[in-house]
Amino acid sequence: MLGLMQSHPLLVSSLIEHASRSHPDTEVVSRTREGSVHRCTFADIGWRSKRVADALTCLGVEPGQRVGTLAWNNYRHLELFFGVSGMGAVIHTVNPRLFPSQLEYIINHAEDQYLFFDLCFLPLLEQIAPQLTTVKAFIAMADRDSMPPSAIANVLCYEDFVAPSSCEYRWPQLDENAASSLCYTSGTTGNPKGVLYTHRSTVLHAMLICTTDGIALSTLDSVLLASPMFHVNAWGIPYAAALIGARLLLPGPALDGASIYQAMRDEKATIAAGVPTVWLMLHQYVQTKGLRPRDDLALERVLVGGAAVPRAVVETFERDFGARVVHAWGMTETSPIATVCNPLKKHQDATQSQRIDLQRQQGRVPYGVELKITDDQGTVLPHDGTSAGHLWVRGHWIASAYFGAEAGSSLDRDGWFDTGDIATIDPDGYMHITDRAKDVIKSGGEWISSIDLENAAVGHACVAEAAAIGLPHPLWQERPLLVVVRKAGRDVTREELLAYLADKVAKWWLPNDIVFVTELPHTATGKLQKRALRETFADYRFEA
Repeated sequence: MLGLMQSHPLLVSSLIEHASRSHPDTEVVSRTREGSVHRCTFADIGWRSKRVADALTCLGVEPGQRVGTLAWNNYRHLELFFGVSGMGAVIHTVNPRLFPSQLEYIINHAEDQYLFFDLCFLPLLEQIAPQLTTVKAFIAMADRDSMPPSAIANVLCYEDFVAPSSCEYRWPQLDENAASSLCYTSGTTGNPKGVLYTHRSTVLHAMLICTTDGIALSTLDSVLLASPMFHVNAWGIPYAAALIGARLLLPGPALDGASIYQAMRDEKATIAAGVPTVWLMLHQYVQTKGLRPRDDLALERVLVGGAAVPRAVVETFERDFGARVVHAWGMTETSPIATVCNPLKKHQDATQSQRIDLQRQQGRVPYGVELKITDDQGTVLPHDGTSAGHLWVRGHWIASAYFGAEAGSSLDRDGWFDTGDIATIDPDGYMHITDRAKDVIKSGGEWISSIDLENAAVGHACVAEAAAIGLPHPLWQERPLLVVVRKAGRDVTREELLAYLADKVAKWWLPNDIVFVTELPHTATGKLQKRALRETFADYRFEA
């Protein structure tokens, strides 16, 4: 017997329709490339996104076809988030930090029909446009007065593009399982792979963000998005902000410490979201300028993802900013949030040190996600907080296959997705990533977490960044080499850093050697490129 309840599809268009009706005056604040501030409301985003949808329909874009964006966090990009998906097409947010050859590959692989771009990316597009075989036209996200000359023939002006279209456009009633957006992995090995989200998965993920066990985003919040909209759709926060009516602060390309601090202060941000690298730059700026963020800012919570958060970041936010770090874990394939680190009732009386230890874990699964860990043979391991194994995930907003492959092809027979991470899960359900499976250091039959070793090193006042890699050892199979970047104007020796680490990690985890470099290699999403480091130090040899 079926129930007798109304059935309405979960659609991205329903989010902006709700925001336009229920939160029409909520602001969307964008910082432009030139540094000026643009202000509009969700009501403005609503009717302008309808014009985008109508204009794309007039161009002949059909449901399911891909429309690319090469843009930073700004109000026009937000209009595309809702307009493209709402009319049934698929928005493909392209990461401009990728190499030109990777950009060519993913735009061609996605078969983007049109490509919207911020003007700062025009030189890049002029370089790769001849190799883009499916793009019919390029649309500059600017008004007519700002349009520069271009070597690309088929460039349209965004404001000219939307001006004649109708804001009375009626959103189509799509299947909620229809594709809504497409993001590609950063491609640390091989070509990037596309993850194709549905309307249903996007709306459910937005609901998660607004729950207390999620990010607890609410209409009272002003959220600063330092996570780019080309990084897994800014972690789904634009959709959640529309759902709940949170004020959006979009910093454009300005992610340096000074710009982020100014935006937080001037716009009274209560929540900020970004990767640890952004927060390390912010902390360095605050320290250098002698600022008092507790007095200047309204910041309450900082969402950190993309990489393990160093303890020093958690401590600095709590001590100097009066803000709590909310650590989350996920990947492109998980929309991205799969776990969030929120305390339980039992932690109310925890000491400050215990709270910080908790906040550095990747957290617990919300409703809609399941986790398990297994050994190399596939045997499920206990959730005892010490057994480390391969991390698997499944749930309502988890990928089943990569774009272009058969549905379910990335899952095992029970529907689990292999994340490629090594993790532990404790009896309370808190998951802790100890390493990527390909990066874990195997020494004498035991595993050393490169992530924990790196985070311990970054706690030193003179260390800006650190990477631990396993290199062959004649006796122990592998031993850790620590590669370190010193902070500007600071100095620390190998011996001093080893002495500092002596009581921070297990004795047998201590690196066999430490080398200092001026910079570390990163992927387009800011993650350390361990593979490149292993190639650089391929001829390095430890003594027995």
